[in-house]
Amino acid sequence: MPNLFPQVGIGTGALVGEKRKGSVKFRRSPKFNHSLGEFATTQTGRIAECTDTEAWLEWCQKALRTERYAHLVYSRAYGQEYEDLVARHLSRQANEMEIVRITTETLKVDPRTADVRHFTFEWKNSECSFQCEITNVRGEQKNIKGSVVIS
Repeated sequence: MPNLFPQVGIGTGALVGEKRKGSVKFRRSPKFNHSLGEFATTQTGRIAECTDTEAWLEWCQKALRTERYAHLVYSRAYGQEYEDLVARHLSRQANEMEIVRITTETLKVDPRTADVRHFTFEWKNSECSFQCEITNVRGEQKNIKGSVVIS
């Protein structure tokens, strides 16, 4: 009689759902100039391309700038929900905790993102600017910035 509880993957050293270095594909993408709001171009007028790691960083920056559920072109898992913080009237500490949670959830949707940590916050009136360290599955660490207007 066949085993009712087969042990698939035992002995490979990989847990179910674990992101392994070689199993996640990194690809190139068009380079976007976030300050100008348009694609970057080369001297010949062609759209510039990002390397694989730069493409991951571009994805992270875009995900943090895109409101979740606002655009039909994106899946329901893409983007952030910072707008919900306005109506909740939380304290600064609670807002910071929610920013950490929302940012982490937003960035970890991408299988290339392994970790999001080391948040720092700076408040100016009702605007909270933050910075955090993100790590991809290759072990490369980068800093990324974002901001949230609360009120």
